[in-house]
Amino acid sequence: MTIDMTGRSASGIAADLRTRIERGELAPGTLLPSVRAVAADLGVNRNTVVAAYRQLAQAGLVEARGRGGTRVVDRAAVAQEGYAPDTVLRDVGTGNPAPGRIPDPTAALARSTRPVLYGEPVIDPGLEAWAREWMADQLPHDELRITVTSGASDAIERLLAQSLQRDDAVALEDPCFLSALHTVRTGGYRAVPVAVDAEGMTVEGLRVALQAGVRAVICTPRAHNPTGASLTAERAAALRAVLAEHPYVLVIEDDHFSLLSRAALHSVIGPGQRRWARIRSMSKFLGPDTCLAVTASDVDTADGLAVRLTPGTTWVSHLLQRMTLALVTDEAVRAGIERAAAHYAHRNAAFAEALSARGLAVSPGDGLNLWVPLPVPAAAVREELMRRGWLVREGDPFFLAPEHAGSFLRLTVHDLDADLADSLADDIAIAAGTLSAGVLPARARSGRIDT
Repeated sequence: MTIDMTGRSASGIAADLRTRIERGELAPGTLLPSVRAVAADLGVNRNTVVAAYRQLAQAGLVEARGRGGTRVVDRAAVAQEGYAPDTVLRDVGTGNPAPGRIPDPTAALARSTRPVLYGEPVIDPGLEAWAREWMADQLPHDELRITVTSGASDAIERLLAQSLQRDDAVALEDPCFLSALHTVRTGGYRAVPVAVDAEGMTVEGLRVALQAGVRAVICTPRAHNPTGASLTAERAAALRAVLAEHPYVLVIEDDHFSLLSRAALHSVIGPGQRRWARIRSMSKFLGPDTCLAVTASDVDTADGLAVRLTPGTTWVSHLLQRMTLALVTDEAVRAGIERAAAHYAHRNAAFAEALSARGLAVSPGDGLNLWVPLPVPAAAVREELMRRGWLVREGDPFFLAPEHAGSFLRLTVHDLDADLADSLADDIAIAAGTLSAGVLPARARSGRIDT
């Protein structure tokens, strides 16, 4: 395509293109002319055009796709977790924990009312001491620092911002946790997909991403969202071996399910890794409104995090910090968290078994959700389920690379009673074509869900 530009310097060319993008004259996804073509049209050096495109990329307006050229960024919003607004359908795509399984914070808050003033330590000493011991599991580094942020997404955003520049590449699991994908895209970084299989992030996928020059890797060691996959000891060791060849790449381990996980932790952070961080959020077991996450990291990364916190929130509320400490050190609360973990695992396993009995083979994995492979397009199943009173979440928004995508649903079913769970299992099987309406074969009847 040809674009009428008057600029002759890098900043002038960038300004011309930026104006057209902001006015909507260049729609999202538009392929810009090649560097060679622009240089020939304007009579300027190719390096001038390269610099102009780099300015636009750093501003988050375009992205370079190698042989695919440079395109205007699609700023369409990334799908988010939570209940869908304004629907009368039964929503089973929320990704939420069960409200009744979230501990009551009233008593803990009543013990957390001492005023905190400017100049005091930004991390509650008691929480820091507890977190240091909790976070050290399988970390082969004696020296680590603890940082408290307003949730895992806040930690990831600050970690990337203190280490990367716009248009730097970040390796993400594919399919990907929605909040991580949203954080990377809104930060102006390039997401490089790494395929996930039943054992988590794939070794070859990570190797290719590192060869492509990623500067950060975000990995979920267990309860991967959306698939429920957890790293095996063998897979984690193989990933560490690949990462060992890139010691200065920032490795972020997002252990979001931590206290609720039924899987053992196998870390990808090796002893030679110079830049690393492990994040554990409280949102799954203390509730999303807790808005608190703990990060353990190397000293330099922690210092960078502190710099990123200083001009913004400065610290996370000490009310939240002391409340969190009171809850996680309370034996009754910890017993309740363990019961919640068993509840999620049991409900997901029962529903996976019910779907398998109805002709849809499903592995329950780990986490709050179920990842359901379908023999037909997910959009058609979703539409049929809407007609039957259900709102489900398709797998498509979780994928970065079309070649990795398949047909999936991600379901949150742990709060359904036995009758509703059976009805949903029947309706999914009917919509997917593995079960005829009104006809329940013996395998389906034997798949009755016991809650």
